[in-house]
Amino acid sequence: MTVLFIDADACPVKKEAYRVAERHHVQVKLVANASMSVPAVPWIELVLVSDGFDAADDWIVEHARANDIVISDDIPLAGRCIPNGVRVISSRGREFTETGIGDALATREVLSHMREHGLASGGPAPFGPKDRSRFLDRFDALLRAALRKR
Repeated sequence: MTVLFIDADACPVKKEAYRVAERHHVQVKLVANASMSVPAVPWIELVLVSDGFDAADDWIVEHARANDIVISDDIPLAGRCIPNGVRVISSRGREFTETGIGDALATREVLSHMREHGLASGGPAPFGPKDRSRFLDRFDALLRAALRKR
């Protein structure tokens, strides 16, 4: 059975993910460093990990299996999940794939170096309604495809 893992500490689309997961009868595991409020339903589980560096990422990589889905904006986490057959989507609806993860990791690294040297500033645009809508459309399609493969 496909399981949905949410890198939950900063995820802005948890409620949307719950609705889609409920519609498709998919178990959800929210992985976080701190306690948070979650719906009291048997198919949603909050997994608390230590606040150590990458503790949530490490837990997700260890437990996610082929054809599971991870929601995360963390490109290095996506890079660790994809070789295991795990599908990864960002909160803005970008699916990280085997063919594109190398470019995404390289771009992240270049931008990080540019910011360190004052050649670039800022980050992504504020999260808005179009991002939420794009996430919902792409997540629903990704989840349907994963369920067909099971």
